[in-house]
Amino acid sequence: MIGELYEDALRGRAPVEIEHADGRRRPLPVQDWLAARPGDGGLLARCQGATLDVGSGPGRLTVALARRGVPVLGIDLAPAAVALTVAAGGPALCRDVFGRVPGAGRWRTALLADGNIGIGGDPAALLRRVLALLGPGGRVLAEVDPPGGTSRVEPLRLRSGRAVGEWFAWAHVPADAAAGLAAACAAGVTEMWEEAGRWFVALRPRC
Repeated sequence: MIGELYEDALRGRAPVEIEHADGRRRPLPVQDWLAARPGDGGLLARCQGATLDVGSGPGRLTVALARRGVPVLGIDLAPAAVALTVAAGGPALCRDVFGRVPGAGRWRTALLADGNIGIGGDPAALLRRVLALLGPGGRVLAEVDPPGGTSRVEPLRLRSGRAVGEWFAWAHVPADAAAGLAAACAAGVTEMWEEAGRWFVALRPRC
């Protein structure tokens, strides 16, 4: 049901909300994923060499990089997201980041945009996996929460009318907690920046 509701939202078939455990709801921010967002510029400019866009969604960043001539691949679990990316001119595959990923051990840049560091509710496990996909000199560019918050994992689910998805875990990592997360993954934060109210960090594995 999660995948079906997500794909309905991407296709514009029905309005979909994110529901919190306490009953709060907010719209699934589909429009943020379909078109360029303020703050994307600095992130795109930092993508050097072959770039893997993890959880690429409908592919706005994958497509933007392809148009700049950057070698890029988007991976996402949702077939509709991959189809939208390919239709827009971006290379993408339906892949699980914890499964077989093309070019493993050779990527120069890996993207975890739009808070995708929270995928699966275990940011340390995700970061270790993404770091392992990098080649020598590679780095991870991750979007994080603004500083001053707390690192936490919360249950969420998607809802559209009476259709309700299963609960899934999502993690939040504030910018000022990124160094501790990186250290736990044998990596370090080499850069932190803010653009258009969004916060990002660059992380490199320790030699």
